[in-house]
Amino acid sequence: MSELSGRTFLVTGANTGIGKETVRDLAGRGARVVIAGRSEEKNRAAIREIADQTGNTDLDWIPLDLGDLASVRQAAETFLASGEPLHVLINNAGLAGKRGMTPSGFELAFGTNHVGTFLLTELLRDHIVASGPGRIVNVASTGHYRAKGIDWDAVRRPSVTRTAFDEYCVSKLANVLHARELGRRLEGTGVTTYSLHPGAIASDVWREVPPGLRHVMKLFMKDTTQGAQTSLYCATSPDVAGETGLYYDDRRIKQPSRVVTDELAAELWERSEAWVAEVAQP
Repeated sequence: MSELSGRTFLVTGANTGIGKETVRDLAGRGARVVIAGRSEEKNRAAIREIADQTGNTDLDWIPLDLGDLASVRQAAETFLASGEPLHVLINNAGLAGKRGMTPSGFELAFGTNHVGTFLLTELLRDHIVASGPGRIVNVASTGHYRAKGIDWDAVRRPSVTRTAFDEYCVSKLANVLHARELGRRLEGTGVTTYSLHPGAIASDVWREVPPGLRHVMKLFMKDTTQGAQTSLYCATSPDVAGETGLYYDDRRIKQPSRVVTDELAAELWERSEAWVAEVAQP
């Protein structure tokens, strides 16, 4: 149980689904794991369950709502105030199938899946470098291939498609672009970055999809244990320790969408920096 002893992981959206299975595996291998999510009840229940199953009680949680940038700042501040190292950040939390806007003024999927994730990563990345060697892992999706690009105006307006799936795909494209540009910026620091498709997984990411459609979708999906495997591979495998900024599917490097370019990644970064500065904490 000591393979990952001495290593600290922070996993977002980890009280259910792929994130919970990721934490279960890490805890079983001796890691210290901090989970970040909105529900105190669900966070505590997940910790109790995983501690009972693995015998690892070195588990903790912090509140986090990625759609609310004030919550993101508070979560980062809470972690940093603990003074403990952070070796691996797994940006696992995601939302799909719901329309609307985030409290911080972005299209719901984009604001939750990218903008909040971008800010949390920025607030923690210097600490990850200082704790190094480290890794930052973005759970994206094969859905990013569907996105033709990013409409910079649309991401500041409410969702327009009926299922919000197109908006979800844009947010997942942003996850891939974020990992790519972050890898470039962190080159030589000892911190490497990854984005990945976990597979089509029957997880709570689809909780906002209408019940009938959700049931049919899940009949054709993998379970959450299978879905955690590529996240775990990118977060812990020595095989990818020398790789950075790449996209993975089924524990293999895969060519991302043709719209994933250095130029778009750099533009998204610049705009994301401006967005999070604009929605600064009062």
